[in-house]
Amino acid sequence: MARTQGSHSDITGPRIRKAALGLFARHGYAAVSMRQIAGEVGVQAGALYNYTPDKQSLLFRLMHEHMQELLSAYDDLDQSEDASEALRQFVGFHIRFHLERPDEVFIAYMELRNLTPENFTEIEALRRRYEDALEAILRTGQAARVFDIADTKIATLAVIAMLNGVMTWFRSGGRLSLDEVEQVYWDMVRRSVSA
Repeated sequence: MARTQGSHSDITGPRIRKAALGLFARHGYAAVSMRQIAGEVGVQAGALYNYTPDKQSLLFRLMHEHMQELLSAYDDLDQSEDASEALRQFVGFHIRFHLERPDEVFIAYMELRNLTPENFTEIEALRRRYEDALEAILRTGQAARVFDIADTKIATLAVIAMLNGVMTWFRSGGRLSLDEVEQVYWDMVRRSVSA
């Protein structure tokens, strides 16, 4: 496939993904056309197909890149073997990683329904890997009798849902600093699972 004259795949491709990310986050995947994405980038609509087969592939790539980045960053942590400390690390990591990526987080949770079944299965497997990391911490704490949890899977989903709430309301320069917010959330999570 020929590249559009004057384009650079290492520049235009990321610009297309950035434009799609912003538009999907603002308007929703279903409401955004390839023509709108092209307009945001400043190329003809047909030129987009030199970089992505279709809008579905673009959505999948955005979600896949986000999940890979999340998993890689989490794997790079020097994770504690102590369940309570590992849980505290998870809380801080989740809040800080996601606050830096509000559009990616919005799309990762709100646009799952727009993935094809095959793409959904792949993204869901990546999400499950992240959830499994938290559930492993909770199970370790449960086995050590540090945590008192009736169902570790439900607790995992509840903790992640609680932490995701920060992304909807936190603003830098607000009443509480990010460090203070992280401490409040850690206290809530700790109390919710403590034996």
